[in-house]
Amino acid sequence: MIKQLIQEVFSDEVDVEFLTESITERIDGYKNKKIRPRKIQWDQDDVFLITYGDQFYREGESKLTTFKNVYRKFFSDTFPIVHFLPFFPYSSDDGFSVIDYEQVNPELGDWADVQVMNREARLMFDFVCNHMSAKSNWFRGYLENQPGYDNFFIDVDPSTDLSMVTRPRTSPLLSEFKDSDGKTRHVWTTFSDDQVDLNFTNPKVLLRMIDVLLFYVDQGADFVRLDAVGFLWKELGTSSIHLTKTHKIIQLFRSIVDEVAPGTVLITETNVPHKDNISYLGDGTNEAQMVYQFPLPPLVLHAVRTGNTSYLQKWASEVTPPTKETSFFNFLASHDGIGMNPVRGIIDEDEILELVADLEKEGALVNYKQNPDGSFSPYEINTTYIDALSNRTDGDELRVKRFMLAHSILLTIVGIPAVYIQSILGGRNYYEGVEQTGANRTINREKYEASEIYDSLLEVGSLRNQVYRQLQELIQLRRNETAFHPDHSMRILSTTSTTFGLVRNEEVYALHNMCDKNQTISLEAGTYVNLLTKNECQIEQEIILEPYQFVWLRKK
Repeated sequence: MIKQLIQEVFSDEVDVEFLTESITERIDGYKNKKIRPRKIQWDQDDVFLITYGDQFYREGESKLTTFKNVYRKFFSDTFPIVHFLPFFPYSSDDGFSVIDYEQVNPELGDWADVQVMNREARLMFDFVCNHMSAKSNWFRGYLENQPGYDNFFIDVDPSTDLSMVTRPRTSPLLSEFKDSDGKTRHVWTTFSDDQVDLNFTNPKVLLRMIDVLLFYVDQGADFVRLDAVGFLWKELGTSSIHLTKTHKIIQLFRSIVDEVAPGTVLITETNVPHKDNISYLGDGTNEAQMVYQFPLPPLVLHAVRTGNTSYLQKWASEVTPPTKETSFFNFLASHDGIGMNPVRGIIDEDEILELVADLEKEGALVNYKQNPDGSFSPYEINTTYIDALSNRTDGDELRVKRFMLAHSILLTIVGIPAVYIQSILGGRNYYEGVEQTGANRTINREKYEASEIYDSLLEVGSLRNQVYRQLQELIQLRRNETAFHPDHSMRILSTTSTTFGLVRNEEVYALHNMCDKNQTISLEAGTYVNLLTKNECQIEQEIILEPYQFVWLRKK
C-alpha cells in the first residue's frame, strides 16, 4: 500500500523503491519501540476539551503544570480527551506558525510536562503540516541555500497566473524574501507572510513531515489534527485545494500510523463546504477517521438567532458517516471564528450576509476572504459563542438558556462532541486582547490567571459558574447514555420550522424549541423518562416546550 501511494504521488519523478524503503525503516523503528496501545474505536464516553496549553498561568509554575492542576480540579471528570492547540515554539498566529515541530514552547514547559498530562487524559496534537514559520531553521536553511533545504518551500515567478488558486485570506499569496545570494524569492504563503508553505513535491519534505508525525504519535498523541491540510499539494493552473495528491498523502499518513499505533485517529481540518469536507473520509477506511463538522456552528447559530430551523433540519437529515470506522468531530466554538464558507450552498447568501450584519451590530468582528473575481466575502465571524447567541442587552438567564440549548444539539447530534475552553468557562468577547494584538481572532482567545478562574467558577450564581455547572452536568449525562454512541443511528423528526428534534438509536429523543414562544412537538403517545430531571411523564400526542427549552426523553 505504501509503495503504491508513493507511486501515485510522485509517478516516475523519484526513486520509488528508495522512498518506500526509507518510510518502511521509520515504521519499523517506531514499532520496535512498542508505542503505548490506543483505545480502539470510540463510544459515547468520548468528549474533547479544546484548549491552549498556556490557557492558565500562575507565577513560578510552568503553564502546562498549571493547566494540569486546573484540569484535575474542574475538567477531568468531564473531558477524557484534551486537544492541545499547537504548543511548540512559534512566531505568530497563536501557535500556528511553528518554528520547531519537535520542541515544546519553553514558556509552557517541556515534553516531560506533556507526558504528565498524557497520564491524566488522552491527547490530541496539532500537526501544522501545510506551512511553518518564516523564522524557522528550515526556512532559514532554505534562504541560506544550505544543502538539503533546496526546494523545501515554493518559489513562484510573480508573473505566473495564480488567479485560480483558492484564497482563504486577503493577504498576498506570494511573499518576498531575500536569500543569502541577494536573490528575491517569491514564496507561496497561503495564510500570511510568516507562514510559508512546505513543498510536498519534494520527497525530502515528505520524509521530514513523516518524522514529525511519528514523533507526535510516540509522544502520546492518540489523535492528530491535520491543520489546513486541504492546501497541502499545489499545482499551477489549479485551485490548489483538495487536489488528488493531497488525499493520497493523507492516505499515506493513515497507512503509517495504522502500522505503528493502531487506534491513532487522524482528523482533518478543512473549513470548506460539506461535500468537500467529507471527501477527506476517503472510502471510509483509508483516509481520515474524522472530519471537523464545520457547518454545525453557523447552522446552530443561525437557528437560535432567527428561530428558523429549516436549514438545520434539512442539513442534519442528510448527515450520515459513510462507515462505522468514520465519524464527525462536532463543535460549536473553537480558537478560530465561526466559518461561513461551510454553509454556502446550505443557507442562502442573502441570509448569511444578514446574519453577519446582525452579529456585527452586537459586537462581533468579521474576517473576509478574497474571491477569484477580486471581490470580498465574509469568511468567519469572530466572537465567543455565548456572545454570538445573544444580544448585548440580554440578561444572563436568557444568555445561559440559549447557550445550553445550542449545546444540547452539539451533544446529541451524531458524531463526537468537542467543547472549546472559552465555552465551558462562559468566556465573553475579549476586546482588550484584540486591541493588543490587532487580530480579530484574539476576541475568543483570552488567557487567565489560575486563581481568577478558581474563584469565578466556584462563585455560585455567576455566569461562569452557571455555564460550567450546567454544561458539565449535560456532558456527564451524554457520556452515560449509550443511545448517543457515535455509531448509533440518528433520525431527524418532522417538526415545525421553529423547533428541532432528533431521535438516537430509536431510543432517546432530543427536542429543542429554538424561539422565544411556547412551541409543541408531536410525539408518539406513551410514557417517557425525562433524562434531565429523571421524572416520568405521560405524553398523549404532543409535548409543549417553553422558549428555548430542550428535553431529552427515553420512551419506556
